[in-house]
Amino acid sequence: MESRGIRRSRNEEEEESYFISMADMMVGLLFIFIILLLYFALQMKEATAQLKGANDDRTVLLERLEDRLNTRLAAYNLQIEINTETGVLSLPNGDNILFATGEWELSGQGREVVSIVGQEMVVVLPCYSDILPDGPPRTDCGGASHKIDAIFVEGHTDSVPFPPRGNIRDNLDLSTLRATRTYSRLTIAAPGLEKLVNRSGTVPVPILSVSGYGAQRPVPGGGGTEEQQNARNRRIDIRFLMIAPPSDVGREINRRMEGER
Repeated sequence: MESRGIRRSRNEEEEESYFISMADMMVGLLFIFIILLLYFALQMKEATAQLKGANDDRTVLLERLEDRLNTRLAAYNLQIEINTETGVLSLPNGDNILFATGEWELSGQGREVVSIVGQEMVVVLPCYSDILPDGPPRTDCGGASHKIDAIFVEGHTDSVPFPPRGNIRDNLDLSTLRATRTYSRLTIAAPGLEKLVNRSGTVPVPILSVSGYGAQRPVPGGGGTEEQQNARNRRIDIRFLMIAPPSDVGREINRRMEGER
């Protein structure tokens, strides 16, 4: 009897020891989980702060351009519009100042307006980009700390079907030509724009590029006649994308990827 009691007692001790070990393991795992959760929460907070900082710098950039351009373009009765949420600066086409219907060449006044836009961009943008040798100087940059990833000169058309003409088949082709003509005028008026680059990759790439959307992105709302609405849609948007610095996790991943190449 005594031996059975001893064996029972030992079995109970072994079971108790087993449960204690399991409890210690669960506590350890829970502790590790909490540490990881806190780490990723901090990383998320850092990433959110970085994105907000990039958006704040973009807002300052757009507002600076808006103020400078509206001062210089007042004589043309043209009001620059910005959208700080999407990062877009719009060149409206009121009174067909940029493009007539079905046309991709800038009007005489349109060339003057776009030249002014280029001259102001080359003053403001160096604060937000890397610069190739012989590029434009940085002036009055304030506290800008985030750089531009890319700038898209976006061409748009109205919804009137475009009759094929030569190699131009439709509104999509027409909008792309409007974007390239605007790009050319910007860089003719301000050659330094082509010296502004993005160095976040392995080689520097120009920040300025073009895209065309045809009639796919009409200006929302707005009244007036059908022709006035169409004129508003024959426009150029300049879209700014910012680089958000990677978090510690992103930097470590990038470092390892670069090491494996």
